[in-house]
Amino acid sequence: MKINAVDLFCGVGGLTYGIQQAGINVVAGYDIDEKSKFAYEHNNNAKFILKDVKEIEDDEILGLYPSDTDIKVLIGCAPCQPFSTYSHKYKNNKNTIQKMDLLDYFGKQVRLVKPDIVSMENVPQLAKETVFNNFLTLLETEGYKVNWKIAFAPAYGIPQNRKRLLLLASKFGEISFIEELSTKDYPTIRQAIGDLPKLNAGETDPLDVLHTARNLSNINLSRIRSSKPGGTWRDWDDSLLPECFKKESGATYGSVYGRLEWDKPSSTITTQFPGYGNGRFGHPEQDRALSLREGAILQSFPRTYQFINNLDSFSNQRIATQIGNAVPPKLGEVIGTSIMKHLEVYYEKTT
Repeated sequence: MKINAVDLFCGVGGLTYGIQQAGINVVAGYDIDEKSKFAYEHNNNAKFILKDVKEIEDDEILGLYPSDTDIKVLIGCAPCQPFSTYSHKYKNNKNTIQKMDLLDYFGKQVRLVKPDIVSMENVPQLAKETVFNNFLTLLETEGYKVNWKIAFAPAYGIPQNRKRLLLLASKFGEISFIEELSTKDYPTIRQAIGDLPKLNAGETDPLDVLHTARNLSNINLSRIRSSKPGGTWRDWDDSLLPECFKKESGATYGSVYGRLEWDKPSSTITTQFPGYGNGRFGHPEQDRALSLREGAILQSFPRTYQFINNLDSFSNQRIATQIGNAVPPKLGEVIGTSIMKHLEVYYEKTT
């Protein structure tokens, strides 16, 4: 059984990597971020195609699958920012509307390619949008059996409190997700990054250029030294409070400037995770925010995953954005393993 997949909106390859770990060959990934090409191709046995999904020719993707393919899989994660809680208040913005229709273009490729299996990953808020209901209708009209869920990342071995919408659709029959972990087996920050070399704010590990932490101002050093793991800025002396937190409107930002806790999953890794003041991104005991490598590990990327060519200069924020926007590889592996188990049951019945 020769299974091949194409990944739309592939980024640096989190979904592709996980799918390949499950035993599914990915032949190519599409994305519009040319700076993702190195990471995607270096870490994955797949070709990076720099192209907007809206510009893909009608027969283009179908031609990527090898001629001896038994099972065609189409996977992807349309950029999720338009569907996030933050962006919801801007949903009538022109740029947001243009990005929201990317899922329709995913659906267009489903109609053209007619893959045996479809998988899609996105933010939970997407489930409330008309574009998602339209996507479900398209799949059902095309003859797919569809299963989707809101998955809690720790239940699938990812050490962060992240929720994601996962969808599987099959031409062969009912398809289900693999079993979740029990709560006692949820991974923790300590298990994930507890043995990494210690860093001060502003330092870089000489053996890993991505194990680097942003510098902190004197006031922010005082703030993090006054912060308790799992606590809030309410633990500080009043002299350390920003003016906005002294106002009634600032009372709702309880996680800003927060420290993480060793023996729990982390907060959701966003594109802003290297900034101490951007959320609960303070290291559990060291006086700094998370390093780029720590954020990647908490996203479930292997420690050996290379995001840059070390000979090139790079922007820390660009790498943080790529890490924060990525599909956690372990979620990709969950999707891939679920597909493989499904095919073990159904494929032989149809051949």
